[in-house]
Amino acid sequence: MSTSSLNVSSAAGAPITVSGLASGLNTSSIIAALMSVEREPVTHLTDEQAKLTAEQTQLQSVQSNLQQLSFSAAEFILPSLYESSQSVTSSEPTRVEASVSGGAGIGGYEVEVTKLANSAQRTFTFTTPSSEEAITIDGHEFKIQAGESAKGLASAINASSGATVYAAVLEGETLVLSNRATGSTGAEFIKVTGAALTEKAGTAKEGQDAEYTIDGVAGTSSSNTVTNAIAGVTLTLSGLTPKGPVTIDVQPPGVGAKAVEAQLQSFIKLYNSTVGAIETQLSTKSPTRPHTTSEFATGTLFGDQELSGLLDSMRQAMYEPIAGLSAEMSSPADIGLSTGAATGGGASQSSLEGQLTLEPAKLAEAIKANPSGVEQMLEKWSTNLQGLLNNAAEPGGAIEVRSNGDGAQVTRLTMQINALNEQLVQREKALQATYAELEAVISKNSSQSSWLSQQTESLIKSGG
Repeated sequence: MSTSSLNVSSAAGAPITVSGLASGLNTSSIIAALMSVEREPVTHLTDEQAKLTAEQTQLQSVQSNLQQLSFSAAEFILPSLYESSQSVTSSEPTRVEASVSGGAGIGGYEVEVTKLANSAQRTFTFTTPSSEEAITIDGHEFKIQAGESAKGLASAINASSGATVYAAVLEGETLVLSNRATGSTGAEFIKVTGAALTEKAGTAKEGQDAEYTIDGVAGTSSSNTVTNAIAGVTLTLSGLTPKGPVTIDVQPPGVGAKAVEAQLQSFIKLYNSTVGAIETQLSTKSPTRPHTTSEFATGTLFGDQELSGLLDSMRQAMYEPIAGLSAEMSSPADIGLSTGAATGGGASQSSLEGQLTLEPAKLAEAIKANPSGVEQMLEKWSTNLQGLLNNAAEPGGAIEVRSNGDGAQVTRLTMQINALNEQLVQREKALQATYAELEAVISKNSSQSSWLSQQTESLIKSGG
């Protein structure tokens, strides 16, 4: 039989040992079994606390996601999203890139490039001086120290804000000077004096202008960035056009479809992640017989009617016509925002889950045909959706009220658990003291019985 000991404190603070040696009982096990039964209410309260804490955490996560979604929806009310602008495209942007600088004439332009602008160059052999020397380049003086290398001179030239050239060092102490500006220079360019630099014959290269034609009309530019060839358009010339002209297409001013599309795609990404997270909570069931804290914390929002109703309302906001708008532009579905088309004769999984998709071509066509209608619809839709989301997720909204309610219950349960634990500590000490006294009485009785037996035996022996 077990004789394990358990130390407790008596009223006087001295340890009491309950061992069961006198009674033959495992009193420590008996006390542990009794306390296990009495701790069951604490276990139930702890499990309930874990469930409420998990629900509160999940509700706070849903609230945060919905608030971010509301902020994203608010972007569709900003007037800057619908500002009128022009767009321009190039059939070969790697050769001729085009951008609108303002008020461009609409239509198509044929651009041919026969020469690119470049800078003038001169090449020199550098001789390291034995003492300090000076050279001048286009009137700017540079000091060369004794023993200086070509790289040192090149660094000084390139670091000078007043220099007219850049310097590059090739193998064999060869220094190449290039004008800092492109364009035709004629024969007079990069004037250098000084013994440290000796020009290599036959290497001088004049700067040249870019040469091009716009719809057959010739033009030149000292830079490869051309701002005066097409009114309101800046051309960046990057290559010649030996295979024929590059087409530049300037569109009429209008709402930028790309900007609206980018904002919609950002909203869709956030919307889908938010709906997906809520769907996960709604579809996650609690274990049939939970035992651990994590099991009690699982599935606390399974089938939650409030969140299910919110999702239904969010989905309806994507399709229901908005009051006061024309029938052809009355909901996001009219610009290609939907849960996608059915696949294989049935709805796709993303459609069943309410995941949004966008048809960019339909959006672009809607903006082109009715830009003001698209703007008005998105603004009213955004306002309605924000109202729906904010009722649930804003500070003081329905979700926060529930979350705060869970928090209050968790606090109340914590107080109850602490109070019960204190009572259990006292109860355990009382049981330990009771069994210790019982063991002491049994032990004393055993000693007395043993003494009486000894006296009896002694009397019998003496009488005989």
